[in-house]
Amino acid sequence: MPQQLAVIVLVDVGNALESQTLNGNTYLFDNMKLQGSQNQGTGDLVTAINGSYWRDGSQASEQVLNWLPYSLGSIPPTVPRGYEAERARQTDEQALAELEDLAVKSSAAGVDAAAELNRIRQSAGRRVKTTRRTRGRLSGQKVLDVTGKVVSNGGTQAHSYPAPVITDIYGQAVDEKVIYPAEYGSPDLVTDGWYWSATVDTSRPGTYAYTMRIQLHRLVQQGGESLWEPVNLTCESRIRVITEPKRNAFTKAGLGLLPIPPRPFS
Repeated sequence: MPQQLAVIVLVDVGNALESQTLNGNTYLFDNMKLQGSQNQGTGDLVTAINGSYWRDGSQASEQVLNWLPYSLGSIPPTVPRGYEAERARQTDEQALAELEDLAVKSSAAGVDAAAELNRIRQSAGRRVKTTRRTRGRLSGQKVLDVTGKVVSNGGTQAHSYPAPVITDIYGQAVDEKVIYPAEYGSPDLVTDGWYWSATVDTSRPGTYAYTMRIQLHRLVQQGGESLWEPVNLTCESRIRVITEPKRNAFTKAGLGLLPIPPRPFS
């Protein structure tokens, strides 16, 4: 059975957008550190692909790589699926309650209705306009900060960025048919229902580079409306396929029956 290998792509989205590059703003991790992966937590990760051969030298099985992109300094991806919508609904309910209270107070002397309406408008936040390129989870949501509070002025206040989106994987490893990447649908809500995965041809020992095209989103103000503007950047990583015999995880020897001593009969 193929082994599932995970590569975490952690992006400092704010700095990447400011510098217009993922170099120095991307941190890669995988679950193969004990098997030989190098440079964990840097932008120069080399993912080890081990356990690829039987003792006779024939290919044992393909391995499977999964890429999971996350945003550094944003709302954690482990919060409930409807968290953003729930926070938006709460602020809408609060704004309606304050409007009702303002209607009662408006007849009283000394109440600045215009100032109160502006305050309520700020506390309710602003929704991001839906566009053809930002349909789906980014559409119509309010802008939140990293603590989950609604941002009243998306153009100047610190806010949480949407998770990076991998849109393509290409390069040497793909061109030489060492990995076969594709985007798959998944019931896993943490990955928003989609993720990139690839099978690895473990009969090709060596080190191979590949490039990820990653889409970030910058919050912009246009015509008095807030929009998520897509920004496409790239970063490179590598895999290292090693000739390693397939071994039993318990005995560290070749595959076969476990060496369990016979139990004496009483």
